[in-house]
Amino acid sequence: MALIRECQPKSFEEWERWYFDHAYTDGKTKVKITPEILKELGERLYIKIKEIVIPQWTEAFEQLTLQDCVDYIFNLTINRTFDGFIREKSVVEDNLAKKFTTVRFEESDPKLDHAGDIDYLGWVGDYAFGIQIKPVTTNANFGNYSASERMKASFDSFKKKYKGKVFIVLSNKEKITNEKVIAEIEDEVNRLSKLKQQ
Repeated sequence: MALIRECQPKSFEEWERWYFDHAYTDGKTKVKITPEILKELGERLYIKIKEIVIPQWTEAFEQLTLQDCVDYIFNLTINRTFDGFIREKSVVEDNLAKKFTTVRFEESDPKLDHAGDIDYLGWVGDYAFGIQIKPVTTNANFGNYSASERMKASFDSFKKKYKGKVFIVLSNKEKITNEKVIAEIEDEVNRLSKLKQQ
């Protein structure tokens, strides 16, 4: 995405040409990406899927039981929901509320949580900032997790209504793992405090 934004192509052909002129692999030793490299990656992917992934999935599907499916749904619905609830409360009550003693934290309305991706509101007077709490595994699963376009739109809508930004807090149990977010929240608390005084 960084490359295509840099290129700003007007046509597919322009983009393809520009990509192969400017694209390099990441890492210490950068290698120019060519059509041959992409072909080789496709061939390696094909072999991996045919020789490793499909046989493993086939074996797993053949061993799948009705009880496995029932247990999965129960775990997802009961266990993981409870774990998420406890994690969110702990992140706020054991971390944020102790750090930001002038901020009143409250759980968001279920509609705001579902539609707006806001788990908690941090009130600074009549203004609020939002907190979205995700497990640290989100970052590992999706590689440097960032908000989706839908979430960005809901965060913008939140800011228009409450005047505060929304922060994504990654956690491992009760510990905040993206610690830089604390300084960002502190800046926002200070900004909202000044707004409150105007």
